[in-house]
Parts: sequence; structure tokens; C-alpha cells
Amino acid sequence: MIYLFSGTDRNKAREALERVIANTTGTIVRVTDAHTPADISAALGGSGLFGGVRVVVLDSLFSSREGESKEVLVRELPGMKESTDTFLIFEGALDAATRKLLEKFAHTSERFDVVKVAEDKTIFKLADALQTGDKKALWVGLMREYAKGSAPEAVHGLLFWGAKQMCTRNDSARARLLVAALAELPHEARRRGEDMSYALERFVLSSV
Repeated sequence: MIYLFSGTDRNKAREALERVIANTTGTIVRVTDAHTPADISAALGGSGLFGGVRVVVLDSLFSSREGESKEVLVRELPGMKESTDTFLIFEGALDAATRKLLEKFAHTSERFDVVKVAEDKTIFKLADALQTGDKKALWVGLMREYAKGSAPEAVHGLLFWGAKQMCTRNDSARARLLVAALAELPHEARRRGEDMSYALERFVLSSV
């Protein structure tokens, strides 16, 4: 019988695998990508000297093996499926063909993929608000970034970048004043013994 644990979140996939191993009473046999084709054949060929029911862990073999080794693995899948031994296959990311093949023979398949979080670009709205002189939007955006846990230094860096962009596009007196004020802000905050987050609030309220 075959159980497949795979996915881009290798940590979660391995945790699931280890939970199954912890609850088994069979003899554990581990085969990794460090083993030779002969080792793999011996492990897949039956109980042999181990005797009794085995739990054979195939760790990262299908995604890392080519040639003879992979031929052995693929050839043995039908027998592994019908075996009284238990085969636990652990893999990371698999190509579609290999995944389809393994899932065809697996009794169960658990897939653990890293959830892709959409890139948060709302912080760039701060630069837009600075450039347009929208004090309310800038204040709301600053508070939002603080609530998200953004570092004040990162926010300052973005605003400084936004001000320099203004100078590049339109070298106005306001743009030059903003660049100068933001360049001085960290030094001024240190002289005052002021936290950077408060210094940015003061800048937003008084300098925009």
C-alpha cells in the first residue's frame, strides 16, 4: 500500500509523514536519494531479512532520480500498491506527469503547498498621497502601515523615494522641500530622542 506526502511546503509534508511513522508498529526502512539503484531494488523487493510487515519510507526519490533508479521505482509501483508492506513516499514539488503517476497507485495522497500571498502594494499609496499633497490619505495610510507592523524606517524610505521621484519628474520647490525634510528627519528624531514612528507622524501633520 502506498501513501504519498508531497508539496512545496516540505515542512508540513514531512510533519504529516512523521506522524504516520510515529503511529506505526512495523519495521521502519528508510531509502533516500543517497542510496544506489541496488539499494532501492532491495528495499522494494520484499521483507527479506527484516521479516514481518515493513514501513518503507522513500524520501525524495522520484523527484531526484533519473535513468536506472527511476525505472526501478516506476516498475515497482504496481507491486508496492498490492504489497502487505506500507510505502510512504515523501516528495517536494513534483512535475505533473510524476504526480499523476504516483497518485494513480497511491492509496491516499496528501499535498501540502505553500500558500502564495498576494504582494501587498498598498504601502506605495503613501508615495502617491505625498506626491499629490493628500494629507488625509497620507495620514490614514501611515496608520494602516503601523497597524500592519511595517517598520517606520521602511515607511520613511518609501516616502523619501516618493519625494525624490517628484524631483525627477517635476523639480518644484515643494518637491525639494520634501526631499530635504525627509533627509533630515532621522537625524532630527535622534537629536530629539524621538521614536521614528512619532517623527513620521509629525512630518505628515506639519510638512505635507
